[in-house]
Amino acid sequence: MSNPHKGRTGLDRILHAAGYSWAGLRAAYVGESAFRQETWLTIIGTPLAFWLGRDWVQVALLLGSLILVLIVELLNSAVEAAIDRVSFELHELSKRAKDIASAAVLLSLVLAGGIWLAAIWQHLR
Repeated sequence: MSNPHKGRTGLDRILHAAGYSWAGLRAAYVGESAFRQETWLTIIGTPLAFWLGRDWVQVALLLGSLILVLIVELLNSAVEAAIDRVSFELHELSKRAKDIASAAVLLSLVLAGGIWLAAIWQHLR
């Protein structure tokens, strides 16, 4: 049995997928304060990455670490929304899923912070 929502192909599929992605980014920005903060961190960090990075590899690492934080935050928000859609009732599995997704955000922030601190350290030497 095929999925009735998967009938689009070609350019039509690409345009609709882009629209869904844009809607997801907008929903995350409007509804999630952490995503908003991390978006502004990325906006401010982008020109700083070009100033701080000594070559394209460092710039890519600096920018990539910020984009990774946004990606993981989006996935965390999706997990939370899906669990909340099912039930607001407290349940150990719901808590575990939300806690694990939150830990992923924390690890992405630690990684980004480490990359940025290393680049700043190298820049100041």
